[in-house]
Amino acid sequence: MTAALDAPAARAAGLVTPRVHLARPRARALSLSLRALGPLALLGAWSAASATGVLTPDVLASPVGVVRAVGELWGNGQLGDALTVSLTRSGLGLLLGVAAGLLLGVVTGLFRLGEELLDSPMQVLRTVPFLALVPLFMVWFGINETAKVVLIAVATTFPMYVNTAQGVRGVDRKLVEAARTFGLGRFALIREVVLPTALPALLAGLRLSMTLSVIALIAAEEINSTAGIGYLMTQAQNYARTDILAVCILIYGLLGLLADLLVRLLERVLMPWRTAGTGAAR
Repeated sequence: MTAALDAPAARAAGLVTPRVHLARPRARALSLSLRALGPLALLGAWSAASATGVLTPDVLASPVGVVRAVGELWGNGQLGDALTVSLTRSGLGLLLGVAAGLLLGVVTGLFRLGEELLDSPMQVLRTVPFLALVPLFMVWFGINETAKVVLIAVATTFPMYVNTAQGVRGVDRKLVEAARTFGLGRFALIREVVLPTALPALLAGLRLSMTLSVIALIAAEEINSTAGIGYLMTQAQNYARTDILAVCILIYGLLGLLADLLVRLLERVLMPWRTAGTGAAR
């Protein structure tokens, strides 16, 4: 009755009845096609600019030239060797950084003493750009592999630490007390209750850390590299080979994309309910 009386007044005031918007599911093929449109448009613009002479080879090689460079580098074995070295550096640094961030985050998030002792120094250190540490690491470790791996480890520690600490702090204390009541020890409590409950935050931290590992790899390979993708870039720069420079840049981009896809796959496997909920909301 009230709604019937209020409707004319609402129309007189220029208000409209709100409509409920229900998103319709989109076909997967259509969704993939739409996602591919952006990269294909960029590739088309690049090809057109190269073919018309707007983009000369001394500025940026054409897509065909880049493909030829891939074949050349792969054929003489340089690309495979460089990928092996760069992936080893990035993987080692990421492994160390994620392990350190996970350990420190659990200690800080779960124990008050750990938070009081560790959180303030970690918050201060994470505000320091990791690129600012390059000269210091060169003094400490020299220009060998250790400096590169440590730089990647430092860069990837803090995203994992922050997300892990927040996730562990968000674990329901009643759940923790119930697990203790049933006799779970400290390590079993962390393994069986804390880490599974904090899993969304852990995967968010892992995604950020993996992305930063690629960025830190680029910075690390600028430290007098004699192998790896960064070394290929330096050699290409010396000889003005824009085709090889483009290959290296695309490889860095692909590594970042693969890292993101890997975390998405982990989310689908470890948290299938979350993926289903996200798809239904779209």
